[in-house]
Amino acid sequence: MRALWMATAFVLSATAIQAGDDVLNNFFGNTAISKGGRAETYTHLRADHTFDLKVPAYGMTFAGTWTVEGNTICRTFDVPPPGIDNPLCTPAEARNVGDSWTTTNNGQELTVTLVKGVVDTQ
Repeated sequence: MRALWMATAFVLSATAIQAGDDVLNNFFGNTAISKGGRAETYTHLRADHTFDLKVPAYGMTFAGTWTVEGNTICRTFDVPPPGIDNPLCTPAEARNVGDSWTTTNNGQELTVTLVKGVVDTQ
């Protein structure tokens, strides 16, 4: 299970190019879809500093709040996934809707795509 949850941690990880909340503006109202690893995940960040992370294959949803500290986004889960640090902090990079990027997490290659709108996974 740890590998599954570690796969979700990468959604916003990349080399930081900007600092502050505005680095995430294009994520608001949109969905970051992660594929690879053990499960596909859907992350929704909101401008009010809340988020949810859905793992449809397991019927699980996690929620919490986020902050940006320098070049890092920190997500604090209301109830963290098993094996995940709380808060979970990763580098953040500005992205545009339609962008797709690859990252490696826990030895697994993952592809993330920022898609327009809040994708319903249910």
